Amino acid sequence: MEAIRNFFSTPWSSDQKLEDQTVVITGANTGIGKETAIDLAKRGARVIIACRDMEKAQEAVKEVISNSGNENVVCMKLDLADIKSIREFAEAINKDEPKLNILINNAGVMVCPYGKTADGFEMQIGVNHMGHFLLTHLLIDLIKRSAPARIVTVSSMAHSWGSINLEDINSEKSYDKKAAYSQSKLANVLFTRSLAKKLEGTGVTTYSLHPGVVQTDLWRHLNGPQQFVMKMVSPFTKTSVQGAQTTIYCAVEPTLEKESGGYYSDCAPANCSAAGKDDDLAQKLWELSCRMLSVTWD
Repeated sequence: MEAIRNFFSTPWSSDQKLEDQTVVITGANTGIGKETAIDLAKRGARVIIACRDMEKAQEAVKEVISNSGNENVVCMKLDLADIKSIREFAEAINKDEPKLNILINNAGVMVCPYGKTADGFEMQIGVNHMGHFLLTHLLIDLIKRSAPARIVTVSSMAHSWGSINLEDINSEKSYDKKAAYSQSKLANVLFTRSLAKKLEGTGVTTYSLHPGVVQTDLWRHLNGPQQFVMKMVSPFTKTSVQGAQTTIYCAVEPTLEKESGGYYSDCAPANCSAAGKDDDLAQKLWELSCRMLSVTWD
């Protein structure tokens, strides 16, 4: 089974160091986020684990320090389903951190039952897109001052099955949890595409990616038949370590310094859907996001 997994996972390695760099990773208490934190800590970065559950975050910090030998690892509370929490987190980062070289928008929810964030967004679009959109907006000045810097957003191949419903972004008229998930992942790709254009000439680059089909806690909301299918394909899925590789690649690969706005899979450029390349749709989503979050982003 391990041989099968290795066959379907492109290996990638680099001795690139990140000394004197600061990294924020959302949702790094588990899965590919935690494996990303371990890898970047091994490279010498200061790693800030940002997640909702502080008890789990503190356990993750211990594990990252133990596995990396780097004690410059901390955790901070961030609930991406709550604008107040996002603003408090960003305020603390802007106040206490002199630089932010890499922001990894990793946290996410997947095919969950219908629910809303504290601010009334459908949970998947709210956490996966709106929360990270606002977080990036609030940290962008610090990131620009830290250039060269990178913003990495974990999307999914599921984006290719999605569409953006600009008239009902919160799925209030009808809700399909898989469609809502795909919409949120398409939003990640479009956000990255728009962000790259707005950051031209700043020294800040941005990337979205598909990590692969990874066995993580995200599977917890799958129902009986879906669970069965995932068990059947599990020999072909990636481990969390393998699933983290494309995130790490986008965060550290030197040859990407002059690339921005692209979509990656298996540590290489990949084709996203036609909708993922739609600049008009990307701009409309950007404007809608700004309105719904009550922010102005020039």
